Amino acid sequence: MARILIVAEHAGGKLNQSTARCLSCAVQIDPAGADVLVLGADCAAVAAEAAALQGVARVLTVERPENAAPLAAVLAPQVAELAQGYDVVLGPSTTFGKDLMPRVAALLGAPQVSDLMSVAGPRRFTRPVYAGNAVLTVEVPEGTRIVATVRAASFKPAPAGGPAPVATATVSVAPPAHTRYVELRSGGAAGGRPDLQTARIVISGGRGVGSAANFAILYQLAGKVGAGVGASRAAVDAGYVPNDMQVGQTGKIIAPELYMAFGISGAIQHLTGIKDAGLIVAINKDPEAPIFQVADIGLVGDLFQVIPELEKRIG
Repeated sequence: MARILIVAEHAGGKLNQSTARCLSCAVQIDPAGADVLVLGADCAAVAAEAAALQGVARVLTVERPENAAPLAAVLAPQVAELAQGYDVVLGPSTTFGKDLMPRVAALLGAPQVSDLMSVAGPRRFTRPVYAGNAVLTVEVPEGTRIVATVRAASFKPAPAGGPAPVATATVSVAPPAHTRYVELRSGGAAGGRPDLQTARIVISGGRGVGSAANFAILYQLAGKVGAGVGASRAAVDAGYVPNDMQVGQTGKIIAPELYMAFGISGAIQHLTGIKDAGLIVAINKDPEAPIFQVADIGLVGDLFQVIPELEKRIG
């Protein structure tokens, strides 16, 4: 039996769905489930959400003023201290987890399994390599603590269950003085839109959108259907949107039920980030655009004509 600790991702007093996906991974490693660690300045609401997930054995909270912002340099020493009694430490393979978990692994002196996408045994996992064109099987030797980031796109969220008990944990480590929180600038989740990596519907724009101002029509469409908004690297490099909206190999790997690509040609790096999507819809003026080779539904047309027509049908 493995003792498993999951580091919860949360923002704005709400638990990110990536935590529920990590939990689905954890119960495949050990059906007994896992403890969930919530670090913050006010953890009550987030802890209650975590406690209501099936498979959670216990929720641990660490409330400290310096934990108000999710700074990896501040959180990692606390996670490492609390992880001493665990065999497996999991975090999501999101921006949050990719920043935090390598620091935790280094502090624990443990190797990290990155982007874990399936569980083949208690200590045997698979992960993508070569931009997802190959899958590598990794086996962690007995006696070695497992620290891993879980590819959220590969696991469904754990269902409701519980409630599990919630306990307060204390740590003795002093927060580092060399890092401080300044501000957070975020484009993709602005205006109350869903987080890209957990949204059921994602609408993305590419170079074909033409400008930062033109992205407004995507935001408007997304608002009507409750979608997250993403972008190709070309759109990010052109300065149309901030890089936290980038979808693809060097951006965010996503698996929405519906992915709509407007003005995106479909470079292999972008396709790597959407290959687990349930339904891919592509709209592009170029009939030879590579994205049509992977799209379930393709429409050769001008996005500036197609989007208004879609909005009329939606109402």
